[in-house]
Amino acid sequence: MASTVAISGASGKTGYRIAEEVQRRGDHARLLLRATSQPPDSLQGVDQRRLSLMDATALDAALEGVDALVIATGARPSVDLTGPMRVDAWGVQRQVESCLRVGVRRVVLVSSLCAGRWQHPLNLFGLILVWKRIGERALESSGLDWTIVRPGGLSEREEDLDGEGVLYTPADQQESNSIPRRLVARCCVDALQTPESIGRILEVTSSMDQPVVGLQEALASW
Repeated sequence: MASTVAISGASGKTGYRIAEEVQRRGDHARLLLRATSQPPDSLQGVDQRRLSLMDATALDAALEGVDALVIATGARPSVDLTGPMRVDAWGVQRQVESCLRVGVRRVVLVSSLCAGRWQHPLNLFGLILVWKRIGERALESSGLDWTIVRPGGLSEREEDLDGEGVLYTPADQQESNSIPRRLVARCCVDALQTPESIGRILEVTSSMDQPVVGLQEALASW
């Protein structure tokens, strides 16, 4: 039986790819979007709910009846340095609280390599890695069935991905390297379908030199 997976930040560069992968694997995607967001043509006709994450009533309504939530919201570089606090910390916390209210047990959060590090160049953009860790902790302490995916540097590349292996490690094992957004999306959907990923932080980067190994197999070696 097909599941319904809500994706917040579904018009973003990683979010829309997650929604595409959900659909590709035979499940139903529900896009949680801001009022002005425009998903790509590939997602036209897919269930869309437009709301502010700060509107608890609207958020609860958008999550009613879903089997899982993938949180792919993320602050964009901006002169407004409060963005990471509002989106990566408060926004994640609001979504976690909504899941608890409406009974959504399974949550995957897209975070970032080096989340929680103070001495990192990315923190020049409003302490973004610090706020991401606060968002992670809100999910970790929720009692929900959570997985946190921490990708490295993100690329838009879509070519030659099937032979590119993902390096999966636990928290705070990787500091650099990159991964295409498409592979991050696949990692998120793999996590939803892999019970062994519950309660784990997955750091992910990729390269053509890395053997292609499934998530379940990778977790078995930890």
